[in-house]
Amino acid sequence: MPAAESLEAPEPWFSIGSFARAAIVAVPAILLAGGLVARVAGSTETNPWYQSLTLPVFQPPGPLFGIAWAILYTLIGIALAMVWGTKQADGKRLAIALFVIGFAVNLTWSPVFFRLHMISAALVIIGVMLVLAIVTTWRFWRVNRLAGWLMIPYCLWLCFAAALNGTIMMLNPMADAMQMGI
Repeated sequence: MPAAESLEAPEPWFSIGSFARAAIVAVPAILLAGGLVARVAGSTETNPWYQSLTLPVFQPPGPLFGIAWAILYTLIGIALAMVWGTKQADGKRLAIALFVIGFAVNLTWSPVFFRLHMISAALVIIGVMLVLAIVTTWRFWRVNRLAGWLMIPYCLWLCFAAALNGTIMMLNPMADAMQMGI
C-alpha cells in the first residue's frame, strides 16, 4: 500500500519574514557603522591633509562619495539580509562569515587613509577588500542569486576606489606616512 502524501506545502527556500527581520537589522547597522567610521576618520571634504593632496582628474566631487557609499551599503545590507533570510542553504554560514570579515576590513580603510595618512597601506586594504568582496559575491550567489547580483556594484566601486587610491599614491609619493617613516 503506497504511503499517503502530505497535504502540507513544501517549506520555501526563502522567507519574506526572515528577510525583513534580517534587513531591519543589517541595513541600518551597516549604514551606521560605515557612516560613523567615515566621520571619525575625517573622510570628508574638510580634511586639510586630503585637500592638500594632488587628486586625479577622475576624482568625483566630494558629496558623491557619501551618496555612493550610502547606496552601496544599502545594497550589500540587503544582500546580506537575503542570504541571512535563506533557509538551510549550503554555504550560508561561510557566506555570512566572509561578509562580516570583508565588512570589518572595509571599516579599516578610512582611518588608515584619512586619519593615519597611510596611502600605500590603504591600497593594500582595498586589494584585500576587493578579493573578499569577490569571494563573498560568489558565495552569496551560491546561496541566493539576487544577493550575488546586489554585490556586483560594490565590487565595481572597489575597483574604482583602488584605481583612485593607487593614483593618489603615485601623484603624492611624499604624502604617504609610511614613506615618511611615521
